[in-house]
Amino acid sequence: MLLPTRGSGLAEMLREQKYQLIGRKATAAVKKCYWLHVALTGGSFCYKSWYGIESHRCVQMTPTLACPNSCLHCWRVERGDPGVSALDEGALVSEDREEELLQQAIKAQHRILSGYKSNPKVVGERYVEALHPKHFAISLAGEPTLYARLGNFIDLCRRKGFTTFLVTNGMYPKQLAQLVDGGQPSQLYVSVNASSEEMFKQLARSSLTDGWRRLLESLEMLEGFKCPTVIRVTLIRGINDRQSNVDGFAEVIKRAKPWYVEVKGYMYLGYSRLRLKVDNMPKHAEILRFARSMARATGYQLVAENLPSRVALLSRVGDPVKVRP
Repeated sequence: MLLPTRGSGLAEMLREQKYQLIGRKATAAVKKCYWLHVALTGGSFCYKSWYGIESHRCVQMTPTLACPNSCLHCWRVERGDPGVSALDEGALVSEDREEELLQQAIKAQHRILSGYKSNPKVVGERYVEALHPKHFAISLAGEPTLYARLGNFIDLCRRKGFTTFLVTNGMYPKQLAQLVDGGQPSQLYVSVNASSEEMFKQLARSSLTDGWRRLLESLEMLEGFKCPTVIRVTLIRGINDRQSNVDGFAEVIKRAKPWYVEVKGYMYLGYSRLRLKVDNMPKHAEILRFARSMARATGYQLVAENLPSRVALLSRVGDPVKVRP
């Protein structure tokens, strides 16, 4: 059994991928985003700049490594991957208090930044700003709603002046419902990568037999959130990018009525390389073509695109809104 303790197989695998494991049981994590490096060395920001996020001041993290799904495209190590005989998801759930987790996440970000201080390519002003992050992307790996104190963590971030993006797979609608009355993020994402229950089972490989029903229940809650809401579709060439998938996605979008839909290309990264091929990455032109078909089917407008991040933005509210804590 692989457990996330120091010296364990899973912990070593994650550290090899440059995860900074945090929490008393090392069940939460922070990881450097590619765009943090790009921004620090004088480049541009990622697509989150649409919403006012500066990449060098963004902490990419997860409060728990546990997840009921084993998505084909996920960069995390999954049940059934080579060398992983078993994975006790229950042992990956974090129990840390929100104050401890926040402090450890910022310290982990500082460790990530430490090597940049003497880098001649780094923009000095951005380095100083990076030491004082402004945003938490709760989206690294695992399913954040399994962290029982998630609402408290988001509220704490807000009180400290941080904006938050929460990305959930929608498998725990009861936990998601608790955030409506307390703990709403600055922006809420629900990952919807399947246009039907059959495809969901193929892509998510969930340990929950009623996962599709749970996802639809979570999506029906989106209108109850005051914050901007997003359905994110990860487009995988040859799997969910056919024209026949458009109508299924459109029905889900009409049902949920999110502010935005992000159509993002699958990237051949991490452990997903054990399950998919580099040919499964769509070109940006293919992403745009699919997004335009989605726009026609839903009535949403294609309002932005970002070639480096391989993403297109559909909106029913016009231009993207800059988020606030």
